Amino acid sequence: MEISAVEDEVKAIGSLRANEQVVIRPEIAGRITQFLFEEGARVEKGAVLVRIDDTAYQAELAQANTALTLSKRNFDRAQELFRRDAASTRARDEAQAKLESDRANLELARTRLAKTQIKAPFAGTIGLRLVSVGAYVSPGQDIVDLVNADPIKVDFSIPERFLSAVKVGQSLSVAVDAFPDETFAGEVYAVAPQVDQQGRTLALRARIANPSGKLKPGLFARVRLITQVRPRAIVIPEQAVFARGDGWLVFTVVDAKAKLTKIATGIRRAGKVEVVSGLKEGDVVVSAGHIKLREGAPVKVLPVAPKPAKS
Repeated sequence: MEISAVEDEVKAIGSLRANEQVVIRPEIAGRITQFLFEEGARVEKGAVLVRIDDTAYQAELAQANTALTLSKRNFDRAQELFRRDAASTRARDEAQAKLESDRANLELARTRLAKTQIKAPFAGTIGLRLVSVGAYVSPGQDIVDLVNADPIKVDFSIPERFLSAVKVGQSLSVAVDAFPDETFAGEVYAVAPQVDQQGRTLALRARIANPSGKLKPGLFARVRLITQVRPRAIVIPEQAVFARGDGWLVFTVVDAKAKLTKIATGIRRAGKVEVVSGLKEGDVVVSAGHIKLREGAPVKVLPVAPKPAKS
């Protein structure tokens, strides 16, 4: 018998996905004049990535400024004439409306001009661009991907029978074929609010630290979700347990005699069996030869051989 930590686990398969991912697209039409990034390089949030020819938009802004200046003068004159009872209320209101309209047009022109510079919405790694300098792009056209993969997410699903055992904050480990000798630790941060009716599965999402960028979105993942840890569980060799009737039994040693003891088992793993009831810490369990034993038979407990020293 030994006392060791035992973990309840659920195994699943899933896929890695970026923490944040977006396709950089223009909001206005125009010709690309400059790229300010290197493909595959990291960029910071707010960095200018693409410049679109702004000649026409600069002209629009100048035109809107001129129109607003004239509207301000016309409104000031209308106000003065209105105070002198030399102009109607309608004339003053029309001048004010034109002033407000030209202010809005100026703001619109500024906004359109600002959109000639496409900025990174978050820090991340730039992908491979799909267009070249000089290309004429339309609103919504794909230019390049921007990916933030630290932390990276893993999406996976488990059977609905485990619903009561899962919760936010549980630990997991992930293995991917690209790095067969490594596992990556993560933590569940979101559980779907409903069960998929088609597959009767529950979707979960976890985060994995990825500072080196080794893990890439899209990788196939094998997930080991730890649902519970019992730090001081009773574990015995699997060969010490045998079935009789509808239960599991072991022989314990009490007063140098064999005693048949019924137990309830839990996790079985790597030649070991967890005992959830029937034994207590310190009990001596017969691990071999129980086929020849009978209740009350004398038993001699042999000393445990010392482990060989490591060289």
